[in-house]
Amino acid sequence: MERSLAKNTGSLLRFIGRQDRMRIPLWLLGISFFTLIVPVAFKDMYPTQQERDVMAKTMENPAMTAMVGTGNLDHYTIGAMTAHQMLLLTAVVVGLMSILLLTRHTRGDEEEGRSELIHSLPVGRLANLQAACIVVIGTNVLLALIIGFGLYALGIESMNLEGSLLYGAILGGTGIVFTGMTALFSQLSENSRSVIGYSIALLITAYLVRAVGDVSNEALAWFSPLGWVTQAEVYATNNWWLVILMLGTAILLFLIAAFLNLIRDLEAGFLPSRPGKETASPVLQRPIGLALKLQRTGTIAWAVGLFVIGVSYGSVLGDLETFFEGNEMLENMLVDKAGYSMTEQFIPMLLMVMAILATVPPVMAIGKLLGEEKKNRVDHLLSKAVSRSRLLGSYLIIAIINGFIMLSLAAVGLWAAGTAVMDDAFSFWSIYSAAIVYYPAMLVMIGVVVFLIGVLPKLASIIWIYIVYSFFVLYLGGLFDLPEWVGKLSPFGYIPQLPVEEMEWLPVSLLLLTTIILMVVGFIGYNKRDIG
Repeated sequence: MERSLAKNTGSLLRFIGRQDRMRIPLWLLGISFFTLIVPVAFKDMYPTQQERDVMAKTMENPAMTAMVGTGNLDHYTIGAMTAHQMLLLTAVVVGLMSILLLTRHTRGDEEEGRSELIHSLPVGRLANLQAACIVVIGTNVLLALIIGFGLYALGIESMNLEGSLLYGAILGGTGIVFTGMTALFSQLSENSRSVIGYSIALLITAYLVRAVGDVSNEALAWFSPLGWVTQAEVYATNNWWLVILMLGTAILLFLIAAFLNLIRDLEAGFLPSRPGKETASPVLQRPIGLALKLQRTGTIAWAVGLFVIGVSYGSVLGDLETFFEGNEMLENMLVDKAGYSMTEQFIPMLLMVMAILATVPPVMAIGKLLGEEKKNRVDHLLSKAVSRSRLLGSYLIIAIINGFIMLSLAAVGLWAAGTAVMDDAFSFWSIYSAAIVYYPAMLVMIGVVVFLIGVLPKLASIIWIYIVYSFFVLYLGGLFDLPEWVGKLSPFGYIPQLPVEEMEWLPVSLLLLTTIILMVVGFIGYNKRDIG
């Protein structure tokens, strides 16, 4: 019986592996790279124990504890510093990776009709769920090994083999726990959007419960899987039993998911769904209304996330002077303007980082049109009295408004938290104007996507490389003493650094002109090329 339920799981494993042959390596490469580069950077930034102890003092405040969790501040070595500042945030990213990968091959396949096709073949009832879970679990195990041995291979004295392997195991264990939770939600919900929505909501809730627990009630943190991450005390006491707790929780979730998968009908879910209306509202009958509804959940999640990021950055403004004092490495990252405090000089850097992060949701919003085209859903709209320009314009309007809202929320979050922790706080307008000045650069990025959708749709993914490039050259350009022209290849490199520089209208106007040209060419191309 067991064998028939799992029949041809191996064949599906190879099929899923082939589908994700690019996606999984990119996730592994990205997470591993950022994890391994941090302790090396810390070693250069804080070469003496005295500087690390100063950093530990800076981290002794509730805002930082809420953001990165608890840590071994009494012995703040490079290893303890890496585990304290990076482990929890990386675990959140690993959880997100697991959610997206598993949803794609469980409820996503059912929604697209691929599961029905698979089940018409001689495969077991649980084969697809098992294969998807094995692939994602295998990805997390591989990630744990790469990071574990990779950290040890750096040869940093305070990062021994046991602590490094536990670091990787905690990340892998977190990913496996959220794989199990996503497998469960894939049985409860009827569509992939709900699965991702519930799973990410649980991830955010776990983070917030852990934050409240770490700040005010340690017992509360134990109710969150992310609370177990900080309790592992990597590079200190090395609590391996928390990995066992994670695996035990994941096994329980997998068993429940498998049972529910056996007793439910294909494409059905256990959570009640609201009956749809007999007729769509007038707003939903328009392309812009339909596009807005399709993106509603993701937009709300990003809006909350950008506001929280703004609050997180703003919460450390009160300690920045102490943080930067005497640290030549960090001072090199600043604008270096005489007459301004370290905090004032750091504001443009913070806002540039948040502006690039805020560019992601509007780029996703306009890129959604290409995703709908690949699923052949655009054909239905264009078969009615809807022009291509109107369709592309609807997504473009949403992206433009989306970007403005995201940037504004990040700025408001930064200003609100900064006001609460600073003795001499910035005015709202000084922060908001310094943030909104990045809006033209964001519009250029949206314009590039419109151009790619209209003229080079197969190369649309290049925009993500361009965004990542912008982040690296502008965030780390000062640190690595990169030539100025490298930053000028990004539209964000032309933005005046308010409030420590004067406003320059010429480069901003040229960025707007570039945006218009890119969009016009994109619209012309979209009206001429083959759709589908």
